Amino acid sequence: MNFPLPRLLLLLYLLLFTACAISPYNRAVWWAENIPILLLVAVIAVASRFHRFSPLSWLFMSVLVALHTIGGHYTFERVPFGFVSELFGFTRNHYDRIAHFSVGFYALPIAEMVWSRRWVTSRVLVSIFAVSTILAVAALYEIFEWRYALLADPGAGIAVLGSQGDPWDAQKDMLADGLGALFSITVFLLWSRRQTAS
Repeated sequence: MNFPLPRLLLLLYLLLFTACAISPYNRAVWWAENIPILLLVAVIAVASRFHRFSPLSWLFMSVLVALHTIGGHYTFERVPFGFVSELFGFTRNHYDRIAHFSVGFYALPIAEMVWSRRWVTSRVLVSIFAVSTILAVAALYEIFEWRYALLADPGAGIAVLGSQGDPWDAQKDMLADGLGALFSITVFLLWSRRQTAS
């Protein structure tokens, strides 16, 4: 039986979401972290009606959804990620940086959609558009975190902000988003050239 990849990924997400909804560290933080992801999953579902994403795009898009759902359960600074901190001698939990890097993975499906529909016929312009879109979304999300931190319960606000005492946290998060976008757009360029050649 051939079970389509998008349905399999959705099923895995629903199982993960259900497991992480049970006794999260802070219910207010859980909602604040999961509502954007639920909206993202809904946008992907609608977009998939108009564009057939490649298996690579589906896999890239699933990474952030999974990492963010786990982060919402624990709060990002409390995700059990100590082995990485110990391995590299970090003094902070960098799980959130990995999640931010995976935000950049969405540059690939954005570029794929624009390229396959021939809205733009230059790979350079497609790449610039996809990376710029990720950077714009990253900046908007940092503004959301800042506003939430000001308006929410102080404990929940600080947990969602997730700065762990770093005054440059927002800038580093956006850098991680951008680096993830550059990585995924490199994958897109290699993949699209291979598709054209074959």
